Amino acid sequence: MCGIFGITGHSEASNLTYLGLHALQHRGQESAGIVASDGNQLRAFRAMGLVADIFTAPTLEKLPGSSAIGHVRYSTAGVSQLKNAQPLSVEYAGGHLAVAHNGNLVNARELRASLESDGAIFQSDSDTEVVIHLIARSRQPTFEKKVIEALSKVQGAYSLLFLTKNQLVAVRDPYGFRPLVLGRLRNSYVLASETTALDLIEAEYIRELEAGEMVVIDAQGLRTLQPFAPTRLGRCIFEHVYFAKPDSVLFGTSVYEARKELGRQLAREQPAPGADLVIAVPDSGVPSAIGFSQVSGIPYDVGLIRSHYVGRTFIEPQQSIRHFGVKLKLSAVRQVLKGKRVVVVDDSIVRGTTSRKIVKMLKAAGAVEVHLRISSPPTSWPCYYGIDTPSRQELIASNHTTEEIARYVTADTLGYLSLEGLGKALGDPERSTFCTACFSGKYLAGEVSPEAKAQSAKAQHTSEAAVAESAVATGPTVLPPKQASA
Repeated sequence: MCGIFGITGHSEASNLTYLGLHALQHRGQESAGIVASDGNQLRAFRAMGLVADIFTAPTLEKLPGSSAIGHVRYSTAGVSQLKNAQPLSVEYAGGHLAVAHNGNLVNARELRASLESDGAIFQSDSDTEVVIHLIARSRQPTFEKKVIEALSKVQGAYSLLFLTKNQLVAVRDPYGFRPLVLGRLRNSYVLASETTALDLIEAEYIRELEAGEMVVIDAQGLRTLQPFAPTRLGRCIFEHVYFAKPDSVLFGTSVYEARKELGRQLAREQPAPGADLVIAVPDSGVPSAIGFSQVSGIPYDVGLIRSHYVGRTFIEPQQSIRHFGVKLKLSAVRQVLKGKRVVVVDDSIVRGTTSRKIVKMLKAAGAVEVHLRISSPPTSWPCYYGIDTPSRQELIASNHTTEEIARYVTADTLGYLSLEGLGKALGDPERSTFCTACFSGKYLAGEVSPEAKAQSAKAQHTSEAAVAESAVATGPTVLPPKQASA
């Protein structure tokens, strides 16, 4: 997760970086930061919280310069504390340096242990700091060569922005796990995790950086290198399923159109004949629900309303309101649902607890049947490349059948999109250009840690009794004949 943004050659670099981060806020809400260069020194400001709350006009005035990089964080490596907020900025023998990272390094722990045994002192828990130490220790003559040497030692996912006094450098890992795009705003170059950030500042989209590509922008202009050995593509398929913003173009495809096609394919594979309406779990489920409606012919309506004013913290009553957290974010439209057989489309099921609460909410609002359809395959494996998924033991699909999950979430029926259908909907039936590890368990980069292996092995032996005991309703696997409403 996380979002990164960079711009060079603009007198209002920090202000535009602020806007770019605002457009990428969906990629991380824990902390945000900006580092700017005026050609002589780097100035940084980082804080916990949301972009709009952190950066005021007086704060941005303290970040002068024509180049800047920014970061919004959702922690997947390192605790959620200010010391891990990015961009990280340091001063070393080579001068001032700042770095913003989207992704996760699977061998960071081993590299860190080796560096610490050699005397390195770390100031954060972030795996990104490992890259800084490797750069600082490199004896290569130029900064870009130091970066290349450092990154040749790491494994995993990274889209990186580096800022020095006079250079902006962008690098994407050889698998292309995380997105990174290049744009232009008049005489300025812009780099961002998603095209939605370019749209907000009215920058022209040039292209997506290729997997393994390095872009260097300085006084001589823009030049590009391909310093790493080519490998098969491993673009994160979950970006299209859930994480990216619908108005972005990701891996050359409209996210909105891709999600609608996921819904269409889901309707072909997991139909719900006899249902009265299709609704979505907002916001990520909306395009897929529309696609499901288009193919199935079942009318689409709005049955769940999402609150856009939920903060990161709130006071929760102890007992008085059941399912308080979900009710705070979602509310059911009783007038739409009452007496209806409802197909509800969501992007994924992780632990199953939220889905259970949503299904119960819909039935409490009057839905006579709820048929849950998921526009991705079962999430059975944790991600080690930068998406925040829990351990395999906590993933409900890793140890339970679809029928068992349906009983747990109290849905009348449950249907997932197949892995083959997912690839077909995204124009790659063989999934040869995507990473599908969270669905298939086939990891592309590096070995998973011994702790993760032990965790997965333990999860495989977890009893299925937990789901069976907590199930409160058993639903048919097919829709029963439609009955007249009372």
